[in-house]
Formats: sequence, C-alpha cells, structure tokens
Amino acid sequence: MQIGSRRCLVNPHSGTGDHADHVRRAMEARGFAVTETESAAHTVELAREAGEEPASTLAVCGGDGTINDALRGLYRADALGDVTLAVLPAGTANLLAGTLGIESLDRGIELSDTGEARALDVGVAEGADGEPRVGGAAGSVGSAEPFLVSCIAGLPADASTATSDELKGRFGTLAFLLTGARETMNFDGLAVRVESPTRSWVGEATCVLVGNARKFVEDGGQADMEDGRFDVVVVERMPPQALALEAAAHRLLGEETDGVVHFRAGELHVASDGDEPITFSRDGEIATHERLDFRMLPGALDVRVGDAYEPTPE
Repeated sequence: MQIGSRRCLVNPHSGTGDHADHVRRAMEARGFAVTETESAAHTVELAREAGEEPASTLAVCGGDGTINDALRGLYRADALGDVTLAVLPAGTANLLAGTLGIESLDRGIELSDTGEARALDVGVAEGADGEPRVGGAAGSVGSAEPFLVSCIAGLPADASTATSDELKGRFGTLAFLLTGARETMNFDGLAVRVESPTRSWVGEATCVLVGNARKFVEDGGQADMEDGRFDVVVVERMPPQALALEAAAHRLLGEETDGVVHFRAGELHVASDGDEPITFSRDGEIATHERLDFRMLPGALDVRVGDAYEPTPE
C-alpha cells in the first residue's frame, strides 16, 4: 500500500453475517482495499498497519466492538490524527453509527469517501491490573485503551453479554438494566470511588456510566462528542427489584431521579472502594480492574458523519 491509500476492514460475522460480499463489491468499486478480519486481535493488527502506512481513510464494517478494535489499532500506531475513520454499521446495536447519523450499511458505504469529516473526541481508559474477560486482544492488560461510545462499570457491564437483541431494540440503554435486574437478583452493589477535578462520589452504586458518544440522563441519545468532556452518571445502590421497576417506568436515568448523580468531566478516576475489583464494559469489551483512569483526547480523530449528526446536541 502507498501512503494515502484507502483500506476497508470487514468483520464477516457481525450482525446477521450476510454482508461481506456486498461490502467488498461496493468498497472495491470505490477504490478501497478490502480485508476480512478473523478475530478482534486481527482487526487491531490490521488497523495498526493502516495507521503506520498511513492510510488516508480506514473504513470499518461491523458492530461497535469491531469499530473499537480498529480504534485500538490506530491508537497503538499513534495515528489518530493521521487517518480518517469511516463507520459501516453491520452489528446488532450500532450505537456509534446512530450517533454519527449513519442509519444503514449502504449509507455508511456512501459516506465512506463523501461524508463530512468531523474531529471527534476520543476517550482513553487506563488500568494497571485485571484480566480481559471477553474479546480481549493480546497486549491489552495494563495499557491505555481508547473508546468512542462508553465505558460502564457495575451491573450493566455484567448484563451486557446477556441482553437480547429484542430488548435492546425496545429499551436501548435501559435494556441492560432490565436484564441485570432480572438475571442478577443477588447483585451486591459496587463499592466505588469516583473522582474528577470538580466532583467526587464515594459509596455503594448500582453502576457508573461514562459516556462519550452516549448520554445517560433524560431521554438518552447522543452526548456531545466535541466538547472535550465525558458524560458521567452514578446510579446509587438500590435493590434489583426496585431497579427493574424504575427501568420499566423509564425513570431510572431521569435528570431529577433520586439516587442519580450526573456531571461532566474531561478527566475521571473510578476505583474500587472495597475488596473486589470492578467489572467494566468499554465499548463492549469486558474486563476487571481495581481502578481505571479516564482522560479525554479532544478532537483527536476525524470521523465521517451523516446529515443527522448533531455537533452540539441539547
């Protein structure tokens, strides 16, 4: 590959798994070199290679986890500022694509070389301990890892691997809480310490939600990906039965709900305040850590967006 080339990585197993041939034909017609990925680690390595070239555009076809794998590769190549990312949604939830205003796979293909490129914030989470539980690539323990969507600690992180696609479609973020309340009735809560330069919280929590592309209060939806800050929500400890009722009533993450702490910060520290490590879900990758340190990289990555993307959402 020559400098300035355009590459496309396709996860053939994402979503319904019937998109690979269509994407290959469409993207090759647009001048992209197309490679099918074999695993999360393979995606990380291919994206790292694309960053080292550097390619001018890296299109990634898959779900949020696949996009995050590619982001990790670019980050390891120190190429966030050199490569434009194009998202081709082919996963189950496609949370990032929805935020970017990319409503379909074909729309993502169309935007891959014509869409407006916006400089978006990238979150970085760093922890020195713990082991990846799902989808961890080699070399991920003890290193700083980037994310675009969110990092979740506590009950929703555990529930994220058990939540049905139907429930996700009906309730979005609340689906994880409903599943957790239903399947984790013995959840003991999270002894956690949350600290930022302007706000701190210590106690028993149900979950800690750190959003970049996602906000978790009011009606949910898109957070501001260009303000250099995380959208942080701490849901205080409550019995699982009450959690299910709150979630079903769509009140749990409301701005005025008792037991919900909401603030924004460009730097954040989340640490266990007890004897047990914390389970985190970073863009779908599950890992346990005693502590994670979060920092924001403002405007670090150029990403293709659609017409529905809101640079400054309410």
